[in-house]
Amino acid sequence: MMRAIPTYELYGENSGDSPRFWLHCETIPSRSSLHHWEIGQHRHEQFFQILYIAAGSGDAVFGDAVQAITAPAVITVPPLCRHGFRFSRDIDGYVFTVLASHLKTMPGDHSRFGAWLSLPRLTALLPDDTGSRYIADTLHRLAAEAAARRTGAADLCEAYLTSALRLTARLTSGGQADEEAGATANERRLNRLTGLIHQHFRSHKPASFYADALGLSPTHLNRIVKQLTGGSTQMLINGKLIDEAQRELLFTQISVQEIGFRLGFADPAYFSRFFLTRTGLSPRQWRRSPGES
Repeated sequence: MMRAIPTYELYGENSGDSPRFWLHCETIPSRSSLHHWEIGQHRHEQFFQILYIAAGSGDAVFGDAVQAITAPAVITVPPLCRHGFRFSRDIDGYVFTVLASHLKTMPGDHSRFGAWLSLPRLTALLPDDTGSRYIADTLHRLAAEAAARRTGAADLCEAYLTSALRLTARLTSGGQADEEAGATANERRLNRLTGLIHQHFRSHKPASFYADALGLSPTHLNRIVKQLTGGSTQMLINGKLIDEAQRELLFTQISVQEIGFRLGFADPAYFSRFFLTRTGLSPRQWRRSPGES
């Protein structure tokens, strides 16, 4: 029997408190040293993560796949992806944890960049390449700006993050190749599934709808999703609804009832129960919860 993959709210944590921030930054040694330089496989429901490997080496574990890490490199991990790491003791760099709903382009959107965000990636930075050096410098600036919390930091952090991600995607694809070219058939199916969910989630289509759209049985689709994310098709659908609800709660002042209506919930009480079951807080509690901004 397979051991359940834990779902953490932050890198290596299960705090039970919903996040009230969109970006968190810490050094890789500060966390991995507490766990003997090894982070067991887990996943995040709400977060997209970027690891900048400035020095050292190790392994990135994505489900059953293991990729060797050689510095310098950038690792991107989308929500619900099973992942873990084994680091050398001389590892150095940063972990950026981003509220997925805050990304300019969401994983699974109908764009090359959205497709690129949908899968875990390990991208080598080439020491003699100008673009690679610019990515590394941008991530250093992002870390410094996140730590300083100066006036206007949020806008600069967003600009640095978007630049680093898009340049890394361009580097991975050679600037012109399709980002899905190296993906397996099942990974391409997952990309198409997340794109369909992004298109239809407000209409609360059942998992069977997406299976039909992909020409698969619901059982086969669930098997693929579980293999690649550790969850189910319904978990992806629910996760998208929660991401959008949190985006509205965090960045707008509209009522909880109106947010529920926008997301296709005809019954405000059911929307609140749906949110509470999956986050541990009611929508109003989540909106009021203290934390980083």
